[in-house]
Amino acid sequence: MEEANSGALCPLMKKFASPHKGIDVPEYGWRICLAHEFKEKRKPFNVKNVSLSALMEHLGLGFRYLKWWYRKTHVEKKAPFIDMLNVLPLRQIYGAPIGGLGGGTITRGWRGEFCRWQLIPGMYQYKTVIADQFTVCLRRAGQTIYQQVLSVERPHTLQGWNWGFCGNYAYYHALYPRAWTVYDLPGQNVTLTCRQVSPVIPHDYKDSSLPVGVFVWDIENRNDFDLDVTIMFTMRNGTGSKSDKKGGHWNEPFHMEKEGEAVSGVLLHHCCHINPYTLAVAARCQPDRQISHQTAFNPRGTCQALWTDLIADGQLNSPPGPSPSTQKGEKTAAALAAKCTVPSSGRNTLEFSLTWDMPRVRFGSADRAHFRRYTRFFGSTGGAAPELSHYTLTHYREWEKKIEDWQRPILDNRNLPNWYKSALFNELYFITDGGTVWVEVPLNTDVTGLRPENGGLPPLPNVLKEFGRFAYLEGQEYRMYNTYDVHFYASFALAMLWPHLELSLQYDIAAAVVKEDSTLRLSLMSGQISKVKTRNVVPHDIGDPGDEPWERMNAYQIHDTADWKDLNLKFVLQVYRDYYLTQDATFLRDMWPICQAVMETESQFDRDSDGLIENSGYADQTYDGWRVTGPSAYCGGLWLASLFVMCKMAKIFKDEDLYEKYKDTLNRGAEAFEKILWNGQYYNYDSSRKSYSNSVMSDQCAGHWFLRASGFDDRDLLPFPQSNIISALKTIFDLNVMSFANGTMGAVNGMRPNGIPDRSSVQSDEVWTGVVYGLAATMIHEDLIDEGFKTAEGCYRTVWERLGMAFQTPEAYCEKYIFRSLAYMRPLSIWAMQLALDMRQSRGSNGEAE
Repeated sequence: MEEANSGALCPLMKKFASPHKGIDVPEYGWRICLAHEFKEKRKPFNVKNVSLSALMEHLGLGFRYLKWWYRKTHVEKKAPFIDMLNVLPLRQIYGAPIGGLGGGTITRGWRGEFCRWQLIPGMYQYKTVIADQFTVCLRRAGQTIYQQVLSVERPHTLQGWNWGFCGNYAYYHALYPRAWTVYDLPGQNVTLTCRQVSPVIPHDYKDSSLPVGVFVWDIENRNDFDLDVTIMFTMRNGTGSKSDKKGGHWNEPFHMEKEGEAVSGVLLHHCCHINPYTLAVAARCQPDRQISHQTAFNPRGTCQALWTDLIADGQLNSPPGPSPSTQKGEKTAAALAAKCTVPSSGRNTLEFSLTWDMPRVRFGSADRAHFRRYTRFFGSTGGAAPELSHYTLTHYREWEKKIEDWQRPILDNRNLPNWYKSALFNELYFITDGGTVWVEVPLNTDVTGLRPENGGLPPLPNVLKEFGRFAYLEGQEYRMYNTYDVHFYASFALAMLWPHLELSLQYDIAAAVVKEDSTLRLSLMSGQISKVKTRNVVPHDIGDPGDEPWERMNAYQIHDTADWKDLNLKFVLQVYRDYYLTQDATFLRDMWPICQAVMETESQFDRDSDGLIENSGYADQTYDGWRVTGPSAYCGGLWLASLFVMCKMAKIFKDEDLYEKYKDTLNRGAEAFEKILWNGQYYNYDSSRKSYSNSVMSDQCAGHWFLRASGFDDRDLLPFPQSNIISALKTIFDLNVMSFANGTMGAVNGMRPNGIPDRSSVQSDEVWTGVVYGLAATMIHEDLIDEGFKTAEGCYRTVWERLGMAFQTPEAYCEKYIFRSLAYMRPLSIWAMQLALDMRQSRGSNGEAE
């Protein structure tokens, strides 16, 4: 077993002092001692990190942004889609979130705190609610011998509780969507293993939508006498936001029996005007367990009474009936305790759930209500929390079996590096914790208002009808849903694991293509006025959760993305990739006219009619701070790959005229691409003849990558010479990877031929984690296995082991000092690596990576 998982030898486990490792904690995953402290404390990117030349170049953007920001925040009283003046600081505390897809998430940190909340779609509260805790009480022969909050914190509130658990005797282990925290109670000969489970199950479209999580406590008693053990779960009514003190909130106990199973708990009703919800803490009833509760307590002050109540007999006094509603300025919390006997040298288990019911949601505009996906199965009245709790506690073992069956083939593959197994599953956190929302689509919806014969779509495509609408943010700091140039990378996770949601998202993008929003607005970078959305152009995003997504798209306002060169091409490539993975002929037929429309729009960027598009001299693609001029490796490669798949689609639909049209353009464009950009080793960044034009771009093979991911091989006469692709990838590995930070941090975006990072822009000397994973996938497709894993490993080690950015993987970091945009969508592209491995295996390859 390699260093990353070798217990105390792992750098993150050096301070762990116990020989006891808990019950059934898996071998692979991300493991950290609760006493660990990260030495490196990075700062978010800000204006101080911009070179003087770049600062002068973007001076106009700065003035326009400040004016726009002031109006947005002070006049409209809304949060900007990107808040450059209030960036998130790095908090090295986060663990695996709980909750399924699209129903909201609650993050429990690796040290045990509940510290990140996303119940309102796309809107985050980064608050550690100190009252939200687990406490253990040990009793022997009717006397309490030990009672401890299972937290290493020593807060200034709740001073009547016993805080400060020694972190050297506990560790956290994450293998998403599960996590384990092991507490070896000092001097007690008792070890607790808390297993956290969320219903994130590939190809499941019911249970994966549930806003629930489970905490299973396995208790080991190594003493030669029996112990009565109580676990108490306390939870404040709220998320640490201002609404917690607005008044009108109340709690009530509940008990539910169904099909021979019973659960008991407390409901915490959070009665705000918009997006009210109910939290529920519950425990599973068993003959050998005693469940008790405290309906309400004040989480301010010492809370000595609750502590004394538990210490007296290991139970709470369980008052009947609901609590009074809170007054303005008051806060309230609830407690639930489960007690069992653990025999000498034996074990026992206690099971808790945390669920939340916010069935009907409104986005920032409050224009309309949307019903979450889970309401199809549990109703939309707002009274589903007891049923959700019961279902969760009686079904989580089935979820775990499905999760284990899914993960086992990868975890058992000894040819895969241990770090990769952790990265692959743990990076998937963003599929739920990316501000994700999954809602039902009303049956009277007409997605385009145009029928296929007129360039539109069916009124309500079956995939939207059956599986609803899905959206996730570009990043927790970049608040735009389904940012399409970034989804291009991240989409592999959805396409491989929940393909119906990927197709649903694609239908929404296709519907947006044929729409137009002629509202005029200012582009912050150029200062020019342009339409919000142009017809027959792929949108940048489908909207801001602070406004009304799907109705008002393109929240991004820095550039006019109708002039971007990559969006239309990425749609075409993803359409064919999704068809290849799903073999859904109806989907391809519906997308075919949309693909033709966006390719027709894209063809206008071939200014000299040589078959190759040109960039326009500014940052007109996903690298929106990196200027590019004329034919370029990135956009030119995407263009050729798109022409290639258009030829394939024309053949499928037996349209010989279109086939000949695209084939002719492809032949001319491929010739121009090689002539203009190939320099004998790699493809030049662009053709501007500026000082940076011959930089080595790590992402130069993106178009080829998607062709490989769509099942094409050398027999298909790909537009890029195979020898050139191999040479380019080896050059990238030698320069962008191994000549950058001694090969330990992934691939820098741009590298000069002399091995010095390209610092011509604010993005060229960054490492983009999601781009690196895509690059690694490309290498694996080309049988550069060791190079691919070495490239990706640098990102994982940097983010998860060195910088303390677990479960908040950033878009970018530099070699030193700074990072940009925590908790970002693009790193989901690590699933492209798994697709490449799967495809190699299906070809009968036996490559190994150690």
